[in-house]
Amino acid sequence: MRVLIAGGGTGGHLFPGIALAEEVVTRHPKNDVVFVGTNRGLEARVVPQNGFVFESITSRGLKGMGVLKLLLGLLTLPWSFFESLSLVRKYKPDIVIGVGGYSSGPVVMAAWLLGVPTAVQEQNALPGLTNKLLGKFVKSVFLSFDETQRFFPQGKAHVLGNPIRRSLLDNFLKPSIAHEKFAVLIFGGSLGARGLNTRVVDALTVLASEKESLRIVHQTGKADLETVKQGYEGKGFDADVREFIDDMSAAYLACDLVVCRAGATTIAELTTCKRASILVPFPFATDDHQAVNAKALVDAGAALMFREGELTGEKLGTAILELKADKARLQKMEKAAGNLGRPEAAREIADVLQQMCLVKWGALTGQKREGEPMRPKTEKKS
Repeated sequence: MRVLIAGGGTGGHLFPGIALAEEVVTRHPKNDVVFVGTNRGLEARVVPQNGFVFESITSRGLKGMGVLKLLLGLLTLPWSFFESLSLVRKYKPDIVIGVGGYSSGPVVMAAWLLGVPTAVQEQNALPGLTNKLLGKFVKSVFLSFDETQRFFPQGKAHVLGNPIRRSLLDNFLKPSIAHEKFAVLIFGGSLGARGLNTRVVDALTVLASEKESLRIVHQTGKADLETVKQGYEGKGFDADVREFIDDMSAAYLACDLVVCRAGATTIAELTTCKRASILVPFPFATDDHQAVNAKALVDAGAALMFREGELTGEKLGTAILELKADKARLQKMEKAAGNLGRPEAAREIADVLQQMCLVKWGALTGQKREGEPMRPKTEKKS
């Protein structure tokens, strides 16, 4: 099976694609995966690090841009589409799947025009513009939330969950690590989140009375690292403050409560790792989709949600202390999160892709598979 995965830009789009690629290449030694994105996105660095071939196209966003950037994006479209046609012809994939982000649009449309089976994967409860448009053309749409089905044509949607990387899957079956102190994991994404970082530092005044019984691990991002460190030190907290957490699997396993944003990948990780959470959606997310993501967990009883504009350090600190003091409530939230988890998402999506390939190859009619294989994946960097 030859799969071309298009999209990226952010970890929320890219990491589900990486998880799906991991599943595809472990199924058969001749399975190939190639990623297509832009050189400006996270994918340019992360894809080669994970051992997969990466190709770039010239593409820019259209929605939520100023007039000049919108004009530049529109002018770039014909060239990005031409580049996409060239790549699809070069690799002759059996299937092309878009995982979101503005680079997925021209690649999926080029594949569709060339008669290649296509699909998209929508991570958020509220779909992005690109996937809503592509959903009218592709054969399959893979969703994480039941409520997202209303945005796509009937018969195409498969609610299978959001694929997460293999390094996190083991947490679904593992019990929490026993520890003496109440452990809080705080993060705002790979680049951090200044609004969240600021409110956590403000919350230390409320948390000060319990600081000896708290263990805090806080991923700040590069920009706020020193400021946040000084904030903890000034309040006498011995916190583990880092720019970036490399081993998120271990971080989830060792915590009792997570305070974070509400990106789709984060939601998938929380539910698979069965962790109670306090969610603070990014207020400038397109169409406020992070708040919609968070609501799904809140409605299930798995999380609390605070709007950043209404959240104060006092409110955040009080919420953390209340959950710390109510073990039964915390356990109910963990159970509710686990009930939403879909650890088999990557496998189930790959099953559908494989079925689509069987139809293309004519396996049900005795026809032979045609074309040359894509290049093998590159060596994973250590």
